[in-house]
Amino acid sequence: MKLKNKIAIVTGGSSGIGEAISCAYAREGATVIIVNANNPTRGIEVADKIKADGGSAHAIKCDITQAAEVNGLVKQVIQEHGRIDILVNNAAILIFKSLEEHTLNDWDHVINNNLKGAFLMSQAVVPHMKKQHSGKIIFTSSLAAIRGISGTVAYSASKGGILAMARSLVDELGSHNINVNLITPGFTATPMNQELRDNHPDFLQTVKGAPSGCLLMQPQDLTGAAVFLASDDSMRVHGLDLIVDGGAAAVQ
Repeated sequence: MKLKNKIAIVTGGSSGIGEAISCAYAREGATVIIVNANNPTRGIEVADKIKADGGSAHAIKCDITQAAEVNGLVKQVIQEHGRIDILVNNAAILIFKSLEEHTLNDWDHVINNNLKGAFLMSQAVVPHMKKQHSGKIIFTSSLAAIRGISGTVAYSASKGGILAMARSLVDELGSHNINVNLITPGFTATPMNQELRDNHPDFLQTVKGAPSGCLLMQPQDLTGAAVFLASDDSMRVHGLDLIVDGGAAAVQ
C-alpha cells in the first residue's frame, strides 16, 4: 500500500474525480477526509462505500470559501488524527456561458469556489505540514488553464490562477519538504459537466484530437496520477503539471 497510515483531505471528494481519488487513496491505505458542502449526504455515502470495502473515510461538511469553516475543518482533522499528510484541492464548479452572458455573480461564484477555496485550504494545512516537515499538496487543474476554450471565461481564469498559485507554493514550501504538484485532466465525464455534455454536444468538438483516440475520459483515469503524487514515489517531484489527457495537449 503506497499511502498506508496517511491522512488525506480531498475537497469535492463526493463525486466525479474527487470521489475516484478518495476511493483510490483508501485502497492504498490512507484515511480519507471527504469534504463537500453542496451535497453532504453524498459525501457520507461515499465514505460508507469506502468503509464497506474495508477502507477508512469520514465525510465532513465544509464551505471552503469561508475561512472560519476551513480552519474548523483542519482543526477537527488534527484533533482526531494528529496530522495531515495530503491535501487534494479538487473542488470546482463550471459555468458555461459566453463572456457577455457571464454575470458578476457567476464570476464570483466560480472564482471563490475554485481559486479562493484552494487558497484557504492550502493556507490552513501548511502550518501543520511545516511542523511535520512533510506534506503533499495536489491541485486539480484543467486544460482550460493552458489553452483557450470559449464559454469558460471564469472557469479558465480560476484554473489559470490555480496553476500560478501552485508554482508560487513550490518555491515557498519546497524547503519544508512539502511537495506541491498539479494534475491536469483532459475532458472527463463528471456530474459537474453533465449538463454541458447533454445540452452542448458541440463542446466536445473543442477537445477532440487526442492521439490516443480518447475523447471523453473517466474519473478513474486520473487515480494513478493522484496516487503517484501523494506517495513517496514522488518525493523529489515539485511543481509538476501532470497532464492526463490522452495526448490532446501535446498536439493542439
